[in-house]
Amino acid sequence: MPDVAEDTGTFEGNAKVKARALHRQAPQGCGVLSDDSGLCVDALGGLPGVESAYFAGKAGNPKANLDLLIERLKGVSPARRTAHFVCVLVFIDPAGREFLFEGRCDGTLLERPEGSQGFGYDPLFVPAGHKATFSAMAPETKNSLSARGRAWTAFTSWFKATCADQLS
Repeated sequence: MPDVAEDTGTFEGNAKVKARALHRQAPQGCGVLSDDSGLCVDALGGLPGVESAYFAGKAGNPKANLDLLIERLKGVSPARRTAHFVCVLVFIDPAGREFLFEGRCDGTLLERPEGSQGFGYDPLFVPAGHKATFSAMAPETKNSLSARGRAWTAFTSWFKATCADQLS
């Protein structure tokens, strides 16, 4: 992945910037995929949002990001600890056409981390309809619920339906 400025302020914009940079350097006749994702916390006005990887600073330290989120949510009631993960996947086909696929997973945030799997904000995030955090779930379960998993499912369904005749 070439270095690009992810400064558009939106998941879609950042995913497009990355996909376009990849497409420029891809061999003729190749398609490319890129994504941008993050956690949006309602009580924080949508933060960390597109800055999820750098919430605690440009070093991109996942533990520092998680610690800062916990600190910012101190005193926020359980009813107001709603959040959602977003993932926008961009596919640019060999002709340069752009296709967007979005996944979203709604849930709530705990006061303390639980679980030992996953990464980033997974130890705090409990998806809607579940009792365990992403970090406490089996990877297959998490992947079926996650925003990234949902974006990839949308992409693969579209790709199979659209490009199936070209795959044989």
